[in-house]
Amino acid sequence: MLIPVVLAGGSGTRLWPMSRASYPKQFLPITSARSMLLETLARIESVSAANPIIVCQEDHRFLVAEQLREADRSADILLEPAMRNTAPAIGLAALQAMSRDPNAVLLVLPADHAIANPEALMRAITPAREAAERGKLVTFGVTPTRAETGYGYIEIETGIKTGMAPSEPCGHDSAVPIQRFVEKPDAKTAQAYVESGRHLWNSGMFVMRADRYLEALGRQRPAMLEAVTAAWEGRQTDLDFLRVDADAFVACDAESIDYAVMENAADASVVALDAGWSDVGSWQSLWEISAKGADGNALRGDVIVDDVSGCLIHGESRLVAAVGVRDLMIIETPDAVMVAHRDAAQSVKHIAETLKRQERPEWDQHRRVHRPWGSYDSVHRAERYQVKQISVTPGGRLSLQKHFHRAEHWIVVRGTARVTRGDETFLLEENQSTYIPLGVVHRLENPGKIELELIEVQSGSYLGEDDIERFDDVYRRE
Repeated sequence: MLIPVVLAGGSGTRLWPMSRASYPKQFLPITSARSMLLETLARIESVSAANPIIVCQEDHRFLVAEQLREADRSADILLEPAMRNTAPAIGLAALQAMSRDPNAVLLVLPADHAIANPEALMRAITPAREAAERGKLVTFGVTPTRAETGYGYIEIETGIKTGMAPSEPCGHDSAVPIQRFVEKPDAKTAQAYVESGRHLWNSGMFVMRADRYLEALGRQRPAMLEAVTAAWEGRQTDLDFLRVDADAFVACDAESIDYAVMENAADASVVALDAGWSDVGSWQSLWEISAKGADGNALRGDVIVDDVSGCLIHGESRLVAAVGVRDLMIIETPDAVMVAHRDAAQSVKHIAETLKRQERPEWDQHRRVHRPWGSYDSVHRAERYQVKQISVTPGGRLSLQKHFHRAEHWIVVRGTARVTRGDETFLLEENQSTYIPLGVVHRLENPGKIELELIEVQSGSYLGEDDIERFDDVYRRE
């Protein structure tokens, strides 16, 4: 059985302000109308009918579940109690896969990569799978199109050329031995790598038998395998999620599969891939893969330009106008605007790091915050009051709760609300409203078939999200 393993645990700081810690790029529609996670799942449908395994952070579990629900898809959702890089995450997925099929072959894909030609990837999976079934640990090496300093490289044996057509005997249609992995090079070294014809970009995608991966992990990182196995053996099912033992997993070292396994594996092999691959690791990368006009501009949203060239301009919530500028990235979201030169794309993460140090909410959350029951948008905030637009999905149910420092007014603008307020429960239709006094136990639910939307006006001496006491929560949040 070929089982897809989708790694969805990234933090996405390099695409700030669109990507935030609580809503990173893999859950955003970066390259199409679908999220990158759903794009990844869609492109592998033709090679595997097996239920995928998605490995994600605990904080993102409801994002994954909701996106699967909206797309009418199913998957095993494995929760990482802490970020420990790819080697432990794949170890958990391998154990889960072997519980379904002892001979399972893993197709490991990051959730946040773009593939312009998915058919080429599907073709490359065939020789990779054949080699994996023989016991090889196979990765995909992307045929380089430029001297890129932002990627690691894979060096292959002398005489194996990477620019061959798929019909030729070596390169794209077979797995070949890896000579060595190479760190991100400087510009001069990267140019030499491209000219050599023996170097491929390290894609971070793999095909391997689950048992062979665990065997290699145990040989090279026995303590890591021990921690991962202990975490797996202490697993519990929680709603739609598989939750492993947190203490055991946190004790595991954080290390990538490249360092922990692939670099010293005797059976490491690579299949060359020419599929329009990008890890979309920066705004520059997104500009490169985006459709552009004759002036080199990649525009999205309500954008007007005059005498502008080579720019990436993204508008989400309002008109963005640019005049007389070159090679800029202008990214607008409802709560932030970022302007940078394209050459500084890799430095955008420094802004996110600064925001985090200053404990500003913009590093972590968008203005629209997603919850397992729906979302809310903080429309306006003043010293003693706040206005939110709240959306509750059909069947969504907020916790039974009370607040100590604020009262709330609810006005339904779409759908039907079921309201619990103290000892009474009643329905509100469109254009109806109610009042929740300070300190009164209450709950909001959507019993209908369409989205419930309401305006909430909070007033009180403290309006923080931590002013809450929960008495009952179907989503089992603390």
